[in-house]
Amino acid sequence: MIEPVRPFRWDLVRPDHLGSLLDGVPEPGLWFLDDLADCAAKVLARSGDGELYFVGRSGDSVFDLLGGALPDPGRLHLLPLSTGLVGGLWGGLAATEVAQLRANLAAHGLAPDLLARGAKPIVLVDVVSSGRTFEQLLDILRDWAADERADWPAIRRRLRITGLTRRTHTSPNTRRWQQHTAWAHEVTIRNVSVEPTLFGYLADHQQKLTRSFGRFSWAAGDVRSPGHDHRTRRALAEAVAIVEAGRSPAVRAQLAHALSREPAIAEPWLRDLVRRLPLPRASPG
Repeated sequence: MIEPVRPFRWDLVRPDHLGSLLDGVPEPGLWFLDDLADCAAKVLARSGDGELYFVGRSGDSVFDLLGGALPDPGRLHLLPLSTGLVGGLWGGLAATEVAQLRANLAAHGLAPDLLARGAKPIVLVDVVSSGRTFEQLLDILRDWAADERADWPAIRRRLRITGLTRRTHTSPNTRRWQQHTAWAHEVTIRNVSVEPTLFGYLADHQQKLTRSFGRFSWAAGDVRSPGHDHRTRRALAEAVAIVEAGRSPAVRAQLAHALSREPAIAEPWLRDLVRRLPLPRASPG
């Protein structure tokens, strides 16, 4: 048995173990909160009542906002994984690397036998440009299913992709990333267009709370330890503030309003979820 490795991340829904970590850290300004709430509502509404897996780190803030807002955040999962090119080479993984990667994915409930037996959709969420990360993750799961003789068609029907894309002016000639990928027909793909400034922040400029979890870190024990440097503490302060914002009546009301405008509001699961959002009570008149 190979012990899975998971990068350390504080549980921000129950942050009573932070101690004095945030002492002296400036209060973050959540200038992007309205756009983040709009994005989070669309991601949730388009999930088909599925389990949401936020791949990598770009969608961490969506995860944090929904974690604070939802009455039951158990449908939310972080999937720390970077499949990007390492030193210009992808593929040719050693058997030990493949085994470690599979152990890590299995710890998140993504082993082929579990995927083939489940009922609810498994929704992979990430900021997307070309879709390369999604392609590589599907390749990993497909090869793994083949090695274990798992029911890949059943797994494929359960898998879904939600791409967070940069919002642009739409036209008949608008390029959509999935139209240029040969594998896109294998799974259901939905996109959420993100306001450009927020997209750039999440994809390129935001200081992340955890290190990138690429090929040479999959078995690294030191990723299990928290960072205490100034940049990590500032990222932690922002993440904590986002969770707290998700708990606020104003943001929950904003989420409920955005969810009610989505076509999926016709489905019982989403109507029930909106009803269970703790919203501000009307003032007596």
